[in-house]
Amino acid sequence: MNAPTELARAVCPHDCPDTCAMRVTVAAGRAIKVVADPEHPPTQGALCAKVSRYAERVHHPQRLTTPMKRIGRKGEGRFEPISWDEAFQLAAGRLSEIASRAPEAIVPYSYAGTMGLVQGDSIAQRFFHTLGASQLDRTICASAGAAGLKYTYGASLGMLTEFFDESEVILIWGSNPIASSLHFWTRAQQAKRRGAQLIAIDPYRSLTAEKCHQHIALKPGTDGALALGMMNVLIAEDLLDHAYIEAHTLGFDELKARALNYPPSRVAEICDVDESVIVDLARLYGGTKKAAIRMNYGLQRVRGGGNAVRAIACLPSLTGAWRERAGGVLLSSGGWAPVDSHALQRPDLMPGWPSKVSRVINMNTIGDALLHKGDAAFGPKVEAIVVYNSNPVAVAPDSERVAAGFAREDLFTIVLEHFQTDTADYADLLLPATTQLEHFDVHKSYGHTHVMVNLPAIAPVGGALPNTEIFRGFARHMGLSEPALFESDETVAKNAFRWQDTTLEGVDWQTLKQTGWARLNLPDAPFADGGFRTPSGKCEFYSERLAQQGLDPLPDYLPPYESADGAPELAARYPLAMISPPARNFLNSTFVNVESLRSTEGEPHLDMHPADAQSREIVDGARVRIFNDRGSMQARVRVTDKARKGLVVGLSIWWKKLAPDGRNANQLTSQALTDLGGSATFYDCLVEVERV
Repeated sequence: MNAPTELARAVCPHDCPDTCAMRVTVAAGRAIKVVADPEHPPTQGALCAKVSRYAERVHHPQRLTTPMKRIGRKGEGRFEPISWDEAFQLAAGRLSEIASRAPEAIVPYSYAGTMGLVQGDSIAQRFFHTLGASQLDRTICASAGAAGLKYTYGASLGMLTEFFDESEVILIWGSNPIASSLHFWTRAQQAKRRGAQLIAIDPYRSLTAEKCHQHIALKPGTDGALALGMMNVLIAEDLLDHAYIEAHTLGFDELKARALNYPPSRVAEICDVDESVIVDLARLYGGTKKAAIRMNYGLQRVRGGGNAVRAIACLPSLTGAWRERAGGVLLSSGGWAPVDSHALQRPDLMPGWPSKVSRVINMNTIGDALLHKGDAAFGPKVEAIVVYNSNPVAVAPDSERVAAGFAREDLFTIVLEHFQTDTADYADLLLPATTQLEHFDVHKSYGHTHVMVNLPAIAPVGGALPNTEIFRGFARHMGLSEPALFESDETVAKNAFRWQDTTLEGVDWQTLKQTGWARLNLPDAPFADGGFRTPSGKCEFYSERLAQQGLDPLPDYLPPYESADGAPELAARYPLAMISPPARNFLNSTFVNVESLRSTEGEPHLDMHPADAQSREIVDGARVRIFNDRGSMQARVRVTDKARKGLVVGLSIWWKKLAPDGRNANQLTSQALTDLGGSATFYDCLVEVERV
């Protein structure tokens, strides 16, 4: 007789703009099927191939289900099981001793392994704040773009996804939504069927670019120059909405002067595209009121990423596209959600706050930080690191230094994980965490405007515990008494939003918990009448806040650190630019160990233009070595004109232990930071390639 089944509602927790609502079929305490919730408007009854296999991940035979302590050398991945009580005592003993004399020697490391507000950084942040531990600047993915939006619009705000299907022109800029934003792509396809022009702007001819009417294959890192070249044409040909500029923008005259420095002829040389392409793009964009731009974070992973986002974000305010609900730009909608970060994270628990705050370590420089011996400028040497919701040995830049840092025998390392990842192999304590189907959480989205609740569908697998409960356990065994450390997950979730905010009018906690989601109350065309969240209330072409920091108040083009313009001697030795966007079946390093998905990817590949391959006597299917001064990796080459000449594309991010040579693309990337936001420069990377 078959066991009776139950249906539970859940939210996809992964780092994707779509934040899908899911329905989970449960039988005999196991999740047997995960499908899209057809009632949730943004999800539209469709899940990506990765999350459709979520039950396979939850009940994976290699799932961690018991605490373990290291018995081998760092990096060997040899452990023995222990009880939770022993694990908490070991953690509490070491952390208490370090905190008693040098609390900043303790460092948290986390990112978006879950986008949940509760299991992300609520109790965890409170715990580290109470200790006075170092803070982590969580900038690895999106902070350059977020800074660009902040200094232009006041926050991470943009047009509403549901109206892209009414747009007449859509610029898909630095984005491959077929792989990274399925539900936006559905809208774009609807617009295409209605006659909209779809134009992809991307150095690589991705799956998305192949299905657009036009693909503009500019040189990597030159997006800001292209936007400024478009501005030049818009101004020269008076394709402007002067009334909108006068009423709702600040600094037009200064921006005009800057744009005049970027005539199409100069921009064509910078971007390596035909001058006519720039002129025609600007005319099409400026001549269409229902013109929409969908950016993604790839374009800001270079030196000038923040300025590039600023430049692109200025375009709809020049043409008045914001007047239309099908016009404007979207990089992130995350700023619309009224999240109460202070209530979630409680920075006031830091000793001496607000006049004194703990030191901040940028997560992109974790390799250097772990190898630093400590001094007056840096502060104390890092003695303990607690990793959760991340896999830095695989995902952080300049991976050789990251691994060397984690290999320190005197570094006490705690890792909360679902699986024995590359980072887990370096743990002193490896602690099993729950997945999304086993715990409570609340979510906002950076691709739509709903807030959502995730309720546990099944009991924790084996001895796994939610992140929140693990940090409560640390606090309890350390003898900490701060009440905020012991609030229940539901209490934390209930206080995660500012319910009095107008965007949540008519919604309360009980309503949200019952219905599963709520759409924020926003106008269809959010900036039709201005109302930006900048100090001036206008779209700030000129940012006084940047000027006060001694930074350029206007958007500009900054050549990549690693380019012929930025470093000609380096470019002579390493003439190929490399970008490493996510593989379609992976999401950063998540899902790499799901065999059905990994087998679809096959093995690490490098796409290379025929001319570049021929000059190196490399043939399709050959195994190649990609290298620079930081390291090397091997991959199977695919000779294809999808990669523009001078560019190689290594789809990522493989777990090192599951790659044939034990390495991935981050052997090659650098710890250099972006112009704004302190973000990673993953796509600002020069390499050479040779046959193995």
